[in-house]
Amino acid sequence: MQRSLSALGLALVLALATASASASMGFAARPSGAPAPRAEKRPVTDVFHGAGVTEDYRWLEDIASPEVRTWSDGQNRHARSVLDRLPSVRAIRKRITELDRASSPDHYELSQRGGRLFAIKSEPPLQQPFLVTLGSVDDARSTRTVVDPNLLDPKGGTSIDWYVPSRDGRLVAVSLSEGGSESGTVHLYDVESGKALEDVIPRVNGGTAGGSLAWNEDATGFWYTRYPKEGERPKEDLDFYQQVYFHKLGTREGGDTYSIGHDFPRIAEVALQSSDDGRFVLASVENGDGGDYAHYLLGPDGTWKQIVKYGEKVPVVKFGGDGNLYLLSREGAPRGRLLRLAPGAGTLADAEPVVAEGEAAITEFEATATRIHVVGILGGPSRLDVHGLDGARLGSVPILPVSAVDGLTRLSGDEILFRNESYLDPPAWYRLSPAATTPVKTALFRTSPANFRDCEVVREYAVSRDGTRVPMSILLRKGAKRDGRNPALLYGYGGYGINMTPHFSTMVRAWVEQGGVYAVANIRGGSEFGEDWHTAGNLVQKQHVFDDFAACAKRLAEAKYTHPRRLALEGGSNGGLLMGAVLTQHPELMKAVVSHVGIYDMLRVELSPNGAFNVTEFGTVKDPEQFRALHAYSPYHHVRDGASYPATLFLTGENDPRVDPAHSRKMTARLQAASPGTTVLLRTSANSGHGIGSSRSERVEQEVDVYAFLFKELGVKYRPVAEKKLQRELPTR
Repeated sequence: MQRSLSALGLALVLALATASASASMGFAARPSGAPAPRAEKRPVTDVFHGAGVTEDYRWLEDIASPEVRTWSDGQNRHARSVLDRLPSVRAIRKRITELDRASSPDHYELSQRGGRLFAIKSEPPLQQPFLVTLGSVDDARSTRTVVDPNLLDPKGGTSIDWYVPSRDGRLVAVSLSEGGSESGTVHLYDVESGKALEDVIPRVNGGTAGGSLAWNEDATGFWYTRYPKEGERPKEDLDFYQQVYFHKLGTREGGDTYSIGHDFPRIAEVALQSSDDGRFVLASVENGDGGDYAHYLLGPDGTWKQIVKYGEKVPVVKFGGDGNLYLLSREGAPRGRLLRLAPGAGTLADAEPVVAEGEAAITEFEATATRIHVVGILGGPSRLDVHGLDGARLGSVPILPVSAVDGLTRLSGDEILFRNESYLDPPAWYRLSPAATTPVKTALFRTSPANFRDCEVVREYAVSRDGTRVPMSILLRKGAKRDGRNPALLYGYGGYGINMTPHFSTMVRAWVEQGGVYAVANIRGGSEFGEDWHTAGNLVQKQHVFDDFAACAKRLAEAKYTHPRRLALEGGSNGGLLMGAVLTQHPELMKAVVSHVGIYDMLRVELSPNGAFNVTEFGTVKDPEQFRALHAYSPYHHVRDGASYPATLFLTGENDPRVDPAHSRKMTARLQAASPGTTVLLRTSANSGHGIGSSRSERVEQEVDVYAFLFKELGVKYRPVAEKKLQRELPTR
């Protein structure tokens, strides 16, 4: 099963594991009180549409330079000399490790092929998730390992990007990458024996456009996404121009044949899928990260036909259990409606409407033999509805309150599996069949020592600068006083149409049990209220995202959940941009900021490989209006000398293929120079990337550093937790 961007959790609320990983992160020795190295100012001026823009730290972009490497290593020594000596760091590490290790295995990314059920399994304390088959969803002990990266690489540096079983379930293609690079090579395995075939296809997956694969009908070969090889295009284009090739099993990769893609955009991101009968293959091609798609269908006659064009607002097309194609359309329906089209019967113009736009924005759907299951989102929480093939609504499926539903997986007939979790309840897989009035929980449920029975979730609303009401979910202990004294952590993202849905986190327990309040903002830029909510926070409208998040921070203080001196903000990736923008625009709103793998120089981001894919979401400096919008909020360009900024912890990974670590280096240097009395730390991991594919030990050490930093800055005196609370608790519902 191939992972989508949203499934990867670019929210970056990081999971955790063991201790003792600092040495493996490539940190140098830790002298007492190692000072932060000074970054020399070397002004460089660029002219954009007649406007000159000067920056001082462009030289920090070149990590191949010995002086940049020396500076970065010095920043790591400084960060370690501070972080390792923070109060209660050993107790925090012990608690976080216990919480993680005492959690039960988790199963996700389920798929069924040839009567076999496949899943990715995560099992503490193993460093990496692994691929298994399941004899029954009602027997968690029926798993059998097919591919285990922990055996391939005992150090935990190799991870599974995605997997795709053949139609008969006999073979499985697995993309494996190293060090969080997401540069995936496809390996083939016999499912029954677990033995690897000789076929190996390099560079099918990348951290830029991702990667994908689809099997043919009789599992004698497959189509896959192919990046250019050296010599085929200039070096700067090797991570672009993704095309589709066909590989026949047992042959050399060099003899694979071109199928489609010569006319795809430079920033094409291709996802492939096969129909249940194997007669058709669908290629969904996104033009960068902005949400604009074209879709192509390969039929039995061996020719590709475009069925949806760019600009027609169809982000998702998938095969249904009844043999038809189902299309999610947002044309005239920003919350989404579903259409149906018989394969080979025409194009979008020939599709018939099935499920009309409703109150909830459609995030996922699955058509079975006679039913259509639709997941919708209402500002953050999910709902699950069932429709007939004629579109008539048959009812809603009971799920956990204020929860998220995803992972719809077809079994046989009209039976499906889905995953449900909330802020209070660990994830569990449920079986839904027409004969049952309520879903039945399977044996695939997670248990955790993190017991939230003493907590509640409150849905609160803030009013943004333009009057828009912005929801957020707030998790806190029952009976907690709202006197403005609670330490609080506000999380946000706001981009790419990615939704901040309820999620269960053992690590959040380590926060709330120390008296903390945890809040997640459903700001614009996501699609919590449909595509209009997304487009109101992208391109030249991006400032709305920062206004929304600032309004949520203000609301937490106004409603006495906390006080600005006890409030911290956290985000990653696009959420790191959010941290930088709010940090520079409203430094008075918070005491501390934690920013993971963030984007901070908006005038040069599009020059990096992955940055080019972001142009359709952020805009380009080549366009005068978009340049003005980018320059107006670019965090790096709005740090003011002498301003009072909150304590800030920047985290990045050397192997990040999505956001160049240079952003974190430059932003750190600028803040340290502008506000020398402020704590500004840069933590660079040598063995990770964007957070995707990181080892368990790497993730736990990140969280230890984050919590130790936040407790210190917010004045939280750590209180040890009784051992009896570490016993695993079964889900309460």
